[in-house]
Amino acid sequence: MRRHIKRLRKNLLLRDASLFLVALGMLLGGLFLLWASTLKIPDLNSFEERRVAQSAKIYDRTGQILLYDLGGDTKRTVVPDEAISRNIKNAAVAIEDAEFYQHHGIKPTAIIRAIIADLTPGGFTQGGSTITQQVVKNSLLTTDKTIARKLKEWVLAVKLDRAIPKTEILDIYLNESPYGGTLYGVEEASLAFFGKHAVDISLGEAAYLAAIPQAPTYYSPYGNHRDALDSRKNLVLQKMLDNKFISPEEYDAAKKETVAFIPQGTASIKAPHFVFFVREYLENKYGEQAIENDGLKVTTTLDFNLQTTAEKIVNQYALENQKNFNASNAALTAIDPKTGQILVMVGSRDYFDTEIDGNFNATLGFRQPGSSFKPFVYATAFKKGYTPDTVVFDLKTQFSTSCNPDDLSKISPCFSPDNYDGVFRGPVSLRNALAQSLNIPAVKTLYLAGINDSLKTARDFGITTLEGSDRYGLTLVLGGGEVKLLEMTSAYSVFANDGVRNPYTTILKIENARGEVIENFEPSPREVVTPNISRSISDILSDDVARAPEFGERSALYFPNHDVAVKTGTTNDFRDAWIIGYTPSIAVGAWAGNNDNSPMEKKIAGFIIAPLWNAFMTEALKNLPNEPFQKPDTVDFATVRPILRGLWQGGEVYTIDKFSGGLATSNTPKEARVEKAIKNIHSILYWVDKDNPNGLAPSNPAKDPQFPYWEYPVRKWVKDLNIIEETSSVIPQNFDSLHVGGGVPLFIFGISPSITYSSGARITVSVSTKGAYPLLRADFYLNNIFIGSAEKAPLSISFIPKNVEGYGKENILKVIGYDTIFNQGEVSSPLNLKE
Repeated sequence: MRRHIKRLRKNLLLRDASLFLVALGMLLGGLFLLWASTLKIPDLNSFEERRVAQSAKIYDRTGQILLYDLGGDTKRTVVPDEAISRNIKNAAVAIEDAEFYQHHGIKPTAIIRAIIADLTPGGFTQGGSTITQQVVKNSLLTTDKTIARKLKEWVLAVKLDRAIPKTEILDIYLNESPYGGTLYGVEEASLAFFGKHAVDISLGEAAYLAAIPQAPTYYSPYGNHRDALDSRKNLVLQKMLDNKFISPEEYDAAKKETVAFIPQGTASIKAPHFVFFVREYLENKYGEQAIENDGLKVTTTLDFNLQTTAEKIVNQYALENQKNFNASNAALTAIDPKTGQILVMVGSRDYFDTEIDGNFNATLGFRQPGSSFKPFVYATAFKKGYTPDTVVFDLKTQFSTSCNPDDLSKISPCFSPDNYDGVFRGPVSLRNALAQSLNIPAVKTLYLAGINDSLKTARDFGITTLEGSDRYGLTLVLGGGEVKLLEMTSAYSVFANDGVRNPYTTILKIENARGEVIENFEPSPREVVTPNISRSISDILSDDVARAPEFGERSALYFPNHDVAVKTGTTNDFRDAWIIGYTPSIAVGAWAGNNDNSPMEKKIAGFIIAPLWNAFMTEALKNLPNEPFQKPDTVDFATVRPILRGLWQGGEVYTIDKFSGGLATSNTPKEARVEKAIKNIHSILYWVDKDNPNGLAPSNPAKDPQFPYWEYPVRKWVKDLNIIEETSSVIPQNFDSLHVGGGVPLFIFGISPSITYSSGARITVSVSTKGAYPLLRADFYLNNIFIGSAEKAPLSISFIPKNVEGYGKENILKVIGYDTIFNQGEVSSPLNLKE
């Protein structure tokens, strides 16, 4: 009985709850219907005016120079239904809303998917809007991603679908579709892209028109993603075929159709390559609607004065290169290493030059960098423990283990590269190898550093386009991978900034229409390599003496009053010429070549692109501080193997006094010490474990697969030069007998302890010796303050005591002298002064 009463009560509660929920649902539904009935279809005619008034404006870094107003020259021509090609209509419906003619403004299945996807952290992000919804969304001119706005959009879409015919809704959509920049509607797009009216558009052209509005900047036919646009055009055609808008025959014909876009004409724009690069960033981050409708003021990093200078120089030298070297185009970019801010971006000699596809931004193009990639490999080797003094042999070498060591063929699978000048130099330090851009030492350095580790270094420095090690092999160091000039310049800026990477950026500040800052530049530095490694690379790349054998002294790479590090690169097929250089204040990269990838004249980058780069750098340095590079730490040679410190003759070493020839002692001055190796000449793989160069020497070097290939030319070189190798019997048995301690006896002349001198009078002091060897130099000090040196007899100086900081009544004059075999002596004398 009690169970029956409990069950009855439970059923009554369930019934009451159900009735309550039904009533609540009816009440909410009624309120929703009441709210929905109050919504009115927006005035679609206000679309253009509101869009233009709220378009984004892009400024230079001062915030004063307007580079581009995204709504400043809006082009939109409304045409009636009969003036729009059937191909355009069908293409748009196929790719945007295949059920357009069946639904009633919204697709419930799409709404359910949107609700499931969007009721998660991050708000409404799910796409899938119908064409009707897109018309409503454009007319509402709001980008708020809220549930209320989405509900409003759905309701208005249903109302609009009931209020006007489908054909009119589609016409509105097609007349308002964005096509990039300030171009709206299929009529203006047809005229701008193809030079014909929308009614005359072919099927292939219509597919392109339907492909672009999803992301007008990214899919722009004048941008850097033409392959992506072509793929989306083919997707449009496939959708049209699937929905039976076209026949298989029409589909095949349209895929093969050659569609030519006429040259772009964009008025009232400054630094166009940079502007469209910024616009793509804005679109990706904030969306097309926001940059067209939210009144954004975008203050960029561009230095407009430098940009103008760069544009003139690039144009001038590119035209000269076309005449002299068959290099029709050039590009240049500049970055502040301390912030990553892009100061200059010139993507071609002339954005509007149709002869060379000038609108293509070559700073973002994928090109092989040639030898300009080498510094990342050498930096990797330095990380592993190799030093700039490390020696490898620059000899003709076969690197492919599929070929014999004595087979110097270049035909695949063999790999036996040459140097740029066909000369082989024998033993060469990594410092000279990098400075002179020698190929064979570079390949060996890549093997020692490791391909995977070198790729990781490049990625850490900001190069994103390289694939895995299997893709390149040892050709990586010769520029076998494709990279972007912008990323390479940014990567070099890491060397300029003591190993700290600042990702490149174009934005200083973005404000909305209310003046509120919605994005502000925030530095994000990260150390990717130690300061000492960066300083080592900079020290090498700024060494005019070390690079002189390749470029000559005081070449276009040299600046007499500035420390400037620089590296060139030329691809083996002469399709690309690169140069990237930097100071601590600016990194500048430049490229020359042809957009169609045809080869230039067979000249190295030093002839083709270096003069252009030098002309710009000269102008840029006029307004930059003269900041010298910090020198790298000296290597403690006591801790590294002989071949890592430049002794390539052998692995067993001894030190002699260069004057007596005897073994050095603790008394032998460092200037007189000479380290020698017992001649036993082998490749570096004989002496070091490539993965641990400071560890134990390999017990069996032949285990390394490259060892016989490196060893063969070295042993042949020794034989060909008739070099006589040695045993330990060459080590002297006697010791240094010239430096036995006690120092050099010195005598001071010109002052006396018994005389008081005027502090304002000039005093002349001399020093001499009665030692076995004459004096070479003397350094003079007053109270341990250095006051001068003398290196010519008689060894004397003249000075006024009161000009020396810290002088007093009683002073000590000290002289340190060095004789011709670097023995050292010291003598002091009181110096009494009066005012």
